[in-house]
Amino acid sequence: MAKVFNVIIERDSEGYYIASVPELRGCHTQAKSLDTLMKRIREAIKLCLEVEGKEIPRQEFIGVQRVRV
Repeated sequence: MAKVFNVIIERDSEGYYIASVPELRGCHTQAKSLDTLMKRIREAIKLCLEVEGKEIPRQEFIGVQRVRV
């Protein structure tokens, strides 16, 4: 059965896209294009799941808020 994960995507000051999976500690990658980023994050998720080797506690994604300070 396929698992579904939330991926947070940001772009840094040099133009790289950065992907992070909050449910999987240490699951991050980066790339110059979104297509490459998505391929790499899928690979990173698979590797993280192999290392974890157990059921990942599910978190409910609520949303993202922008806060100005």
